[in-house]
Amino acid sequence: MNATQRPFKVLGIQQIAIGGPDKQRLQTLWVDMLGLEKTGSFQSERENVDEDICAIGSGPFKVEVDLMQPMDPDKKPAVHATPLNHVGLWIDDLPVAVQWLSANGVRFAPGGIRKGAAGFDITFLHPKANEEFPIAGEGVLIELVQAPPEVVAAFASLATSPG
Repeated sequence: MNATQRPFKVLGIQQIAIGGPDKQRLQTLWVDMLGLEKTGSFQSERENVDEDICAIGSGPFKVEVDLMQPMDPDKKPAVHATPLNHVGLWIDDLPVAVQWLSANGVRFAPGGIRKGAAGFDITFLHPKANEEFPIAGEGVLIELVQAPPEVVAAFASLATSPG
């Protein structure tokens, strides 16, 4: 399979999500010591997450860093059980990507395409393959994030600029 057959593009890293039992400890490192800017917060009982949304960089090259703790440490999903919880990738056309990846044997986590904490449409690739869908994240949860038009345009201009 070559890249010209793929009807979508992965544009870059949109986010990394870091989980722990206490997001205040994560804040001490990432915000207080490393200087990331806290840009928002998000809570979801369904996702069992209480997170602070931080950022580094700017414009289309801004990377979101989510500092997450579970609302209930005894419930699933256990956002704190894997310290590097997931990696988010900007996708230029999320519905097309989901359709194509599914048709080519990629396993998605339950929940489908939905609004994420930062307001973008998202979905997750499952960390484990199964018989029906033999391709997965090999132990890593991967979030696909619909890139807004300005991010798609910025990456497109990079691809066409000389040098």
